[in-house]
Order: sequence, then C-alpha cells, then structure tokens
Amino acid sequence: MTMSNKTVTVFGGSGFVGSQIIRELAAKGFMIKVATRVPERAYDLKPCGNVGQIIPIACNYNNDESIESALRDSDYVVNCIGILFERGKSSTFKKIHVDIPQKIAQACAENGVDRFVHISALGCDTGTSKYAKTKLAGEDAIKNAFPAATILRPSVIFGPKDNFFNMFASLSLYMPFLPLIGGGKTKFQPVFVGNVADAVLYALQEKKGESKGKTYHLGGPDIVDFKEIYQKLFKYTGRTKPLVNLPFAFAKFEALFLSMLPKPLLTSDQVESLKTDVIISQGALTFENMGIHPKSMDLILPLYLKMYRSGGRFSQKTA
Repeated sequence: MTMSNKTVTVFGGSGFVGSQIIRELAAKGFMIKVATRVPERAYDLKPCGNVGQIIPIACNYNNDESIESALRDSDYVVNCIGILFERGKSSTFKKIHVDIPQKIAQACAENGVDRFVHISALGCDTGTSKYAKTKLAGEDAIKNAFPAATILRPSVIFGPKDNFFNMFASLSLYMPFLPLIGGGKTKFQPVFVGNVADAVLYALQEKKGESKGKTYHLGGPDIVDFKEIYQKLFKYTGRTKPLVNLPFAFAKFEALFLSMLPKPLLTSDQVESLKTDVIISQGALTFENMGIHPKSMDLILPLYLKMYRSGGRFSQKTA
C-alpha cells in the first residue's frame, strides 16, 4: 500500500457508515484521525490500516476547541455524525444535525481544510419530519460557513450491520406480523454503504475540485416500496410473515409506546418521515456524475441476511 501524504479527520467514524469510509480511506493510504466521543469504540478499526495509520481521538462535540483540535493539520474532513431518534436534551436533531456540523464547518474554514464532505439525507428538502428538516438546516449552516463543502444525500443505506434490513429481519424472528405503515406505499432507493464510501473517496480525490460546493443524491439502481422491501427480506431469510396495513395515525399512536424503549423500534417522527418518498430527484447530481456504478440489493443482501434463516447460514447447501 502506498501511503498518502494527506490526513483526513472523520467525525463519527466509529458508526456504520463512518467505519466503511475509514476502511476505504485506509486502503488508499490516507492518514486517518477518527474523532469520536468514545475512542475505544474505534479501536477495532486500527487493524484496517498500517501501524499508526488510524488514530482514534476523543472529541467533545459540544466544545469548539475539542472539534478544532481534532481536525487541526488535516487536509480533509468528513462528517458522518447523525441520529435517527432524539434522546433527551443532549441528543436532539437540531444539536446533532445542525449545531455540530456548523461548528465543524467553521473550524474547517478557520484551519485551512481543503475539502469537507458532509453526509446528509436524501429527501431532506421535501420531507416533513423533524429529522429531514434539521438535515436540510444542517446543510444550509454548513454552506454558510464553508461554501466549498460537498454534500452527499444517501437514501436508506444497507449493508452488514445496517439498522434497516437487520432490524426488520430481527423483528421477523418473533413478531407475528410486520407492519405496512401508511399502506407501505413509501418509495425508497436503497444504497449500499460501500458505494456511499466510494462517493466520499471521489469527493476527496477528484483532482479538478469539481465536487466542491456540490450536492449529490445517492441511490441504488432499485426503486422499491415497503412491500417490495419485505419481499426481498423474506426471500433471503427464508421466513415469511403476514403484512398488516397500519394507517399513519395509528402508527403514530403505537410509536408513543415504542419510542420509550432504550433503542426505539419506532418514533412519531419516523412515521412522519414515511410520508415522503426517498428517491433521487430529477436532474440531481448522482453516482453517474462520479463514474460510480452502485450495487443492487440482490448482490449484497444475501451475504448477510442468510444468518436469519432457520438453522443459520449453513441451513442450505450452496447452489
């Protein structure tokens, strides 16, 4: 591996998306600083690179000096911080999706960072949920502080350890039925986590700087509704469950109780988000503009959903 002379700070690098980005950055030889609240959570990433190539750094996202210290002397910065549900005053959508990204962008501008890539969310410009609105507000805050930032808007992200297919596959193990919220008509364009990481690498490495200040919509080759997502889940897990239509109003009532769990299965805001399709807008910049060919769900899902089969991954003979 040829070592790069470039240093990248990745905020939220110990998460699902951040971990994949770090693995690909390491493969390209970048020096990587993983800025995270709990550095120990990133220790398992260190073997992905050479000795000393990946360095977990404790970062207090509430402290401007801590953020600045984490990205000081870095050429590039990537922000993967995000939440799917709020938890108390310390973890609100506004704080995580707007305030912290704004602080990171300001620190990038003040410390001469060349490129800043921010992971947002597809549909944030049309969504009515609090999640979507704060994602969009975060983009605006970043652009004001660092106009050259590259914004990536991925649709639902899938891959090993995802919080989407794995959650529904787990529910299918013990739930008597699976819900079709709002009739299951919401459309998604699921994107493979590896392709999201490819997009980050493109934004950091393309030589002409054409990605600076641009927003890219990231979606896979398949557009599916919730019923079709369940069908793929059943196909690759070998399990089937009845599907029950759940009106939005009733789903929000159910979410009042489910949101009380330590890790909520469903929140009212997530129900609200299902009222908006999460697909690429016409005329938007996409993977095609990056020269990236996104992988379909049928190529990736069988690799990790087979663990949910009765008897596990060895329950069937290899074809």
